[in-house]
Amino acid sequence: CFMNKNFFQTAREMDLAEKRRLDRRGQLLSWLRLTTFFLCLLALAAAWDTGALEIYLVAVALACCFTALLRRHGRLFEQRLLLESHIAALSNFLARFSGEWHNFPVTGAEYLKDELPQAQDLSLFGADSIYQYLCAARTKAGRDSLADALSPFPADLALARKRQKAVEELITRPRLVLDLTAAAALLPDGHDTKPLLAALQRNTEKPYAGTAFIAWVLPAALALAIVGASLSLIGWTMPAILVLLQFLIAFALGRRTASAQKPLAAMHRELRLYERLFSRLEDATFQSPHLIALQAQLKAGGAARSLRRLAALADHAHTRHNLIFLLLANAFFLSDLHFAHRIAHWQEKTAAHLGDWLATWAETEVLLSLSTVGLVREVYAFPELLEDASPRLEAKNLTHLLIPEEKAVPNDIDATAGTRIITGSNMSGKTTYLRTVASACVLAYAGAPVPGERFRLSPLHIFTSIRVTDDAAHGLSTFYAEILRIKSMMAFKEKRLPMLIVIDEIFKGTNSADRLIGAREAISRLTGADFITLVSTHDFELCEIESDAAPVTNWHFEESYEDDKLLFDYKIKEGRCTTRNAQYLLKMAGIME
Repeated sequence: CFMNKNFFQTAREMDLAEKRRLDRRGQLLSWLRLTTFFLCLLALAAAWDTGALEIYLVAVALACCFTALLRRHGRLFEQRLLLESHIAALSNFLARFSGEWHNFPVTGAEYLKDELPQAQDLSLFGADSIYQYLCAARTKAGRDSLADALSPFPADLALARKRQKAVEELITRPRLVLDLTAAAALLPDGHDTKPLLAALQRNTEKPYAGTAFIAWVLPAALALAIVGASLSLIGWTMPAILVLLQFLIAFALGRRTASAQKPLAAMHRELRLYERLFSRLEDATFQSPHLIALQAQLKAGGAARSLRRLAALADHAHTRHNLIFLLLANAFFLSDLHFAHRIAHWQEKTAAHLGDWLATWAETEVLLSLSTVGLVREVYAFPELLEDASPRLEAKNLTHLLIPEEKAVPNDIDATAGTRIITGSNMSGKTTYLRTVASACVLAYAGAPVPGERFRLSPLHIFTSIRVTDDAAHGLSTFYAEILRIKSMMAFKEKRLPMLIVIDEIFKGTNSADRLIGAREAISRLTGADFITLVSTHDFELCEIESDAAPVTNWHFEESYEDDKLLFDYKIKEGRCTTRNAQYLLKMAGIME
């Protein structure tokens, strides 16, 4: 863990040093650019006064230098922008060590749904959630895909296994992860690619047939006419007529050519960024089949090359906002007509691939997010996803992802079909244990590593009843809300699909007499050959439950006392709990004497 932390700290210090170097270089370029500009003005003034050709040539040379410095300063600005994004990505990784990840703005709260209480129970989405901890996705599609991956239901184990191999490779290549994450961070936050896709795939009005020929012939004729007039072979009337003719043609076709370019005008920067991302992925060398397949998807249609061409067209569409450029470019070159034909050609040959390319990037963002576990944890393991029809769940030294590694107490589990009644004193670790096991299963089905030494599980549909509260808006008490949770579990069990059932403090919302009656009945009905059921309780009477359908066993957490201090080891043990601490806690709080 500390080795990983040192890697990110060292990389950040190197980037900060590089940023200081670029800042100094930027200041130097600014002064050179300003000096060159004023020298050019002085040379032009001197040439105007003297009429000396040599001074005009000096002015032209200074103008060329100014242009070169301007371009170099622009490239330096882009380089600095990417470096700042790289530093931010490193800071985000370090925040996962320091606990500052709780301030990440992307929490996934929009994925919390009433019909999926597991997400709230297991802190999958929302503030202080697994999603907030993991998410490295910048696009809306990538974030949606990550949310789909963090599902309590095992959807596609084959895909999970592919992702495991891809994530395993990415963990060994942190610089690639950082480069991709930093480059993607320059995209607009939550960038929705659907409008981009719709704009580029829709059928725009194509230029009239035959206009492509005109777009080449007339500018060529104008160039020849200008040369001829310069050599006094013809008068300047002909070039003037051709300029006017081209202007009239551009004006007549303006609606069609503008319609073709309009979708690109607002997305020129995004296209450049996607081109950079696709280029980085295409140039990388991968070993895992899933990453190779994603790379092949990009290479097959020439994603980076095609986006580079489209970005150049988008740059032109953006410059159309400059009225002087628009008039001159069309009057002399029929530029709008040229670009309208090029856009139509791009749409015809390439637009069909764009959806696949963007989906490839969304999947890449999922992989980058899932790799976070292995990049910030010293102890982690890739789960073995079993095909067993019978429930199976096994873990060694498992911890919760959201608890700092140096503070987390590892625990084991080795469970098959049956029910485990977990007892223990207040604050002994029961709830954390339940969440640790269930959330690790979610990570496993997503294709991520889990924080532990070993993890094996079969497909299990996860149902939980942990954070159950009343709902005044719908007139639901806590007890009735618990009943609805248990009812949904019993309804799903009729499908005869394997389940992991996790219930914390069963029926805590009612009196002890009713709680015991209801809990016995519920546990009896949720014990079977298709379920692994974990139930925590303070009611020792439930430890006596037996079932013919599947074994019912007892596990517990315990505490100890030393110098009037209450101590917990947070380790799960076999058997029922034999200690209680409620009265001790009440005395500590001054409520009891």
